[in-house]
Amino acid sequence: MTLVATLIANPERPAITDAVLAEARRVLATEHQPRILHGEVAAEILVEGAPAAAAALAERLRTALAGEPIDVAVQVSGPHRRKRLFLADMDSTMIGQECIDELADQVGLKAHVAAITERAMRGEIAFEPALRERVALLKGLALGAIDEVIASRITLTPGGRTLVRTLKAHGAYTALVSGGFTLFTGPVAAQIGFDEHRSNRLETAGETLAGTVAEPIVGRDAKRAALIELRGRLGLDPAETLAVGDGANDLAMLEEAGLGVAFRAKPAVAAAAQARIDHGDLTGLLYLQGFAAAEFTE
Repeated sequence: MTLVATLIANPERPAITDAVLAEARRVLATEHQPRILHGEVAAEILVEGAPAAAAALAERLRTALAGEPIDVAVQVSGPHRRKRLFLADMDSTMIGQECIDELADQVGLKAHVAAITERAMRGEIAFEPALRERVALLKGLALGAIDEVIASRITLTPGGRTLVRTLKAHGAYTALVSGGFTLFTGPVAAQIGFDEHRSNRLETAGETLAGTVAEPIVGRDAKRAALIELRGRLGLDPAETLAVGDGANDLAMLEEAGLGVAFRAKPAVAAAAQARIDHGDLTGLLYLQGFAAAEFTE
C-alpha cells in the first residue's frame, strides 16, 4: 500500500526548503522523490506502508520538523483522494470570527459570551444549551446590527474562496454547515461560492431579536447527519467526502468524513482529526488532495 505525506506551509511564510524535504525523506525512510505542489509552500512524498501506520508516521514527521511552521499529514494515496463532497464549518474556519461573539459586542457582552463560546468549542460544555444561553442575551438587539457586523467585522479566512471554487471546478458539491445563524451563513456562503448553507435560525420579534433560536439546533449530531444525507443524495462513497472545522461540535462530522481536517482547531479537535492545519491557510485542504497550485481556480 502506498501512503502520501503532505507538507504545507503558509503562503505568507514559505518554509519547505530542500533541507526540510531531505529530512522528511529520511524520517519516512522513502526513496521516492518529492512532488512540489507550490514552491516552498507545499510538497508531497510517497512512502510505502500500511494505512494503520499513517498516524504514527505523521507524528514522527511532525516531531522531526518541530519548530518549523509546517503542517504535516499522512494518508492513503488512493482513487478517492480528490473529494466530491465538501462540508465546512463557518465560524473560526471559513471566517475569522465567531459571529455570536461579535453580536454580543453590540450589547456590551462580548467577553462574557466569548468565554461561553470558547468552552463550548473546547467541548467543556454541551453546545446546544450554551447556544440557547448566549442567544438569550441578545434579546432586543436590532436586526440592523447583523448587517453592520457582517459589513464591518466579518473577514473571510485566506484561501477559502480558492478552496471552494477549485473543488467546484472539479465537480465537487460544497455545503457550509454551521452552528451559527442563517443571517450570517447566507451572505458568507454567497461570498465564498458554496452550493448551499445550513445553520440555525434566530427568531425575531418585529425588527429585533427575540432571544431564542428555532429548534432543532444545528449542533454536533446535525452536522454529521448533513454529511450522511448529502453523501447519500449524491451517491458517494464515504471516502469521497471532506469536512473541515475547528470546534468540538465539528468532531462527529470530521470523523464521518473520508478526510476530516481540523483547521487551527481547539486542542482536543486537532488531536482527534485525521489531519490538521495549524500554519497553512485553507488552500492547505487542496494540497491534501494532491492539487498543485497551478490547478487552483482563483
